[in-house]
Amino acid sequence: MIDLNQFEILCSVHDGAVAYTTVKENPYFVEKTFNELLLMGLLVNEEMVQITQKGIEALEPYRVKRAIFLAAGFGSRLVPVTLSTPKPLIQVNGNRLIDRLIDAVIDAGIEEVVIVRGYLKDSFEALRVKYPQIRFIDNDGYNKANNISSAYLIRDILDNALVLESDLLLYNSKIIRKYEYRSMYMGIPMAESDDWILETEGDLIVDIGITGTNTNQMVGISYWNQDDAKTLSEDLKRAFESENGKQLYWDEVALRYNREKYKIYLRKVTLEDIVEIDTFAELCEIDERYKGA
Repeated sequence: MIDLNQFEILCSVHDGAVAYTTVKENPYFVEKTFNELLLMGLLVNEEMVQITQKGIEALEPYRVKRAIFLAAGFGSRLVPVTLSTPKPLIQVNGNRLIDRLIDAVIDAGIEEVVIVRGYLKDSFEALRVKYPQIRFIDNDGYNKANNISSAYLIRDILDNALVLESDLLLYNSKIIRKYEYRSMYMGIPMAESDDWILETEGDLIVDIGITGTNTNQMVGISYWNQDDAKTLSEDLKRAFESENGKQLYWDEVALRYNREKYKIYLRKVTLEDIVEIDTFAELCEIDERYKGA
């Protein structure tokens, strides 16, 4: 086993040789840890820093097995655009929202791609032209329950899975990684947010809420290791099948109602990396072609 600092340094060089000064810019860099990796034979530092075959093998237990896209919803706040197009398939500045995310997943080396579709589900068949490897799961009850209905359908394939909302506008594809060390949610540190937030103690997520100051705005991308995925599978089933359970947001199952069972950590990103387009007005600000629609 490697520790978090060792993991982060190895990840920073796993795609190719980099300068030592670049490695030192990693927020997890510690000189002692770097030297340990050299002594363990996981890195070499000659003219450039490179990962060894032994280093690649050390990362293997942390490989992301699959990416699951939640794409079943209607997207009512983006009317009129979503009257004829599912929100993930909306084009923003010439590219479909979901394409940017799928491309990043594939570029990261995550081979298995699953999409949970619902509203106008046949529209997603167009993705097969570019991504023939996609597997679809149909959520025909998307309009009778909250997004927990989609999570319920994929509860048995959450192990080592990256779960992504499909309506995110991705600017920095590098935030999608081939490896993840621990269960996490991405979040954006914010002075103030009126969106879903993640409350933390250190990097450990201890609650979820709406609106806050000096907080972390939730990004709809999470990762689930084997242990947490097994627990979440059971908790999702119990919650969904309970009275009023269909009205829950799936994130609440682990982050609010059963949080004592999990250790889920914040992975910080920025607004320059990724944003969520919540409303038609926000869409118009990002892509002026929609003004006057």
